[in-house]
Amino acid sequence: MKDDKYMEIDFKDNTPKFQISRREFFKIAGGGIFILFTLKDMSVFAQQRPQQSLPTDFNAFLKIGEDGRVTCFTGKIEMGQGVITSLAQMLADELDISVDNVDMVMGDTDLCPWDMGTFGSMSTRFFGPPLRKAGAEGRMVLLQLASEELKVPVKNLVTGNGIVSDKNNKNKKVTYAQLAKGKRITKKLTETATIKKPSEFKIMGKPYLRKDGVEKVTGKAKYSADIQLPGMLYAKILRPPAHGAKMTSVDLSEVKKIKDVQVVKEGDLIAVLHKYPDVAEAALSKIKAKFDIPKTNLNDKNIFDHLLKAASNGKVTKSEGDLKSGKEQSVNIFDETYFDGYKAHSPIEPHAALANIEGKKVTIWASTQTPFRAKEAVAEALSISEKNVRVIPQFLGGGFGGKSTNLQIIEAARLAKITGKPVQVAWTRKEEFFFDSFRPAAVVKIKSGVNKEGKITFWDYNVYFAGERGAVEFYNIPNTKTTAYGSGFGGETNVHPFATGPWRAPGNNTNTFARESQIDIMAAKAGIDPLDFRLKNLSDAKMRVVLKTAADKFGWKSAKSPSGRGYGIACATDAGTYVAAMAEVEVNKSSGDVKVKRVLCVQDMGLAINPEGAKIQMEGSITMGLGYTLKEDIHFKDGEIFDLNFDSYDIPRFSWLPKIETIIMDKKDDDPQGGGEPAIVIMGAVVANAIYDAVGARVMQLPMNPERVKEAMKI
Repeated sequence: MKDDKYMEIDFKDNTPKFQISRREFFKIAGGGIFILFTLKDMSVFAQQRPQQSLPTDFNAFLKIGEDGRVTCFTGKIEMGQGVITSLAQMLADELDISVDNVDMVMGDTDLCPWDMGTFGSMSTRFFGPPLRKAGAEGRMVLLQLASEELKVPVKNLVTGNGIVSDKNNKNKKVTYAQLAKGKRITKKLTETATIKKPSEFKIMGKPYLRKDGVEKVTGKAKYSADIQLPGMLYAKILRPPAHGAKMTSVDLSEVKKIKDVQVVKEGDLIAVLHKYPDVAEAALSKIKAKFDIPKTNLNDKNIFDHLLKAASNGKVTKSEGDLKSGKEQSVNIFDETYFDGYKAHSPIEPHAALANIEGKKVTIWASTQTPFRAKEAVAEALSISEKNVRVIPQFLGGGFGGKSTNLQIIEAARLAKITGKPVQVAWTRKEEFFFDSFRPAAVVKIKSGVNKEGKITFWDYNVYFAGERGAVEFYNIPNTKTTAYGSGFGGETNVHPFATGPWRAPGNNTNTFARESQIDIMAAKAGIDPLDFRLKNLSDAKMRVVLKTAADKFGWKSAKSPSGRGYGIACATDAGTYVAAMAEVEVNKSSGDVKVKRVLCVQDMGLAINPEGAKIQMEGSITMGLGYTLKEDIHFKDGEIFDLNFDSYDIPRFSWLPKIETIIMDKKDDDPQGGGEPAIVIMGAVVANAIYDAVGARVMQLPMNPERVKEAMKI
């Protein structure tokens, strides 16, 4: 590819499209030493669409600047998961510099290479390895330059703290800044550079405080709604009262009388704009609109019957042995159904975006997990070339998969084009709940059996609309079949009454709740301790170690359930990580309230780049998991959402929190795996099993609120 040519690969085919040329990038980035490297793990897309070719040119940048500072340009974004720190650690260790000397430029579509988006606990796993290789390549380039500068063979040179020196004469040295100054060196990554061995790590595997920590605790960090431009207008948009509602009439006469308020009506977009948001909000209330709300006859009570009826042909994801033979070998057969309602992402920061148009250039500051997808969507909405759109993500106050659809970005861009002024669209909490793409409601039906020795003989698993993630079991079962109906990513627009999409570890929360509950049900019937039952039916070495470690640290004593202790156990795999948890709960038999007193969680996540960051992610997952486990549920009827704020949608509070203990297995020789989601997937199951152990009540639907717990205790 020549310097002045673009790489054009259609994003719609799940492959990259670069809209910034090398020449343009270097002009913006200034002088220094540049390392270009290709993300071979983009093959995740090739696996989905094998007919598509992968990019052969660079799709990531590393710059060693004239001042000696190192900049990593990545399409990933920071939304609280901590990759702003862990990626910097990986790069710093390979380059032999301080973490404080690394600047992360994240998600800027004019400066950073194309990226599919930040989700799936993939940043460290997929972007990290090539980033390390690029760092090693950069260090090798610096050694070569230093050899020329110092007239010393490369083999006699060593690097440390941003300096190259002669190992035989420490006074003979040159800094990275001196080597980069006045240079314009472009180096494409090859396979010749050798990354460090774990024994050579100085930074990776060590706990570091977050690079963005001071900014965030002092309030200096900028989020999308914090960005202001001269002449900016705040937009408030007319919303329907229910999903699927059609506007039949609108009267704008009163709002048009308000001084300095600009009214926009273009197709389905009706908005009022003013330089003060409260004035715009008050003006919006003057619009008189009528809507026709269709009757879907769907609500949060009958949705599960609807899903089962709407399911089309399923996809068999695993099939081994013969189910009929397995049934014949069983002394006990279990036929259970598990339910999980819709969940909102409810991030602390609602969606926001600021759009500004200058000439042909559209610039968007936005809270988004998918800046390049947003770039494409804006170009399509405004009928302009993608090269004229720049998306600059700010810090995100939580995303969890919900900041991927970019509706607020399109609204801001359209209004900026219509008004000719910078426009900010910042959703209210009510809008956030209404337009959120909810985690899909789902049903799991399991038939299974055990023989007289307590071995699982067959497993027939059917999941409806949660998706495949976490659906395939990992136990030793000779006769097994797993079938998935629908996905957990919002593809079934004709099935759900509103938009659905990924929600932190999509599908695995539901699937682990069902699988691990079923395992406990079988263990109880067989009269075997839940831990012993799992180990009896498990040969996976990693999972056995994780389970035994959890039992040892928790102080688990073998007992048949229900024992009255209120102890629960669950295990799972997610994003390449093995996770197990044990919990202690207390159930109020009069009210049905569940108090989770203690949770211990163990993860085998390979090399933990930043153990402190991984620990925080585990604690956050456990905390957030208590929400979908005990209280979070979306109530609706005919497309109308009844939970529009935290007065009725009950997320975890400090008063809920148990004693949380986290253990990360020391696996420095293994590749790093995902750490942002695994601990959340086990929370529903571990608490459900603890409730059963406490009071002998099996709750089959999430969340396990007091009403459902009381109902289960009556059976």
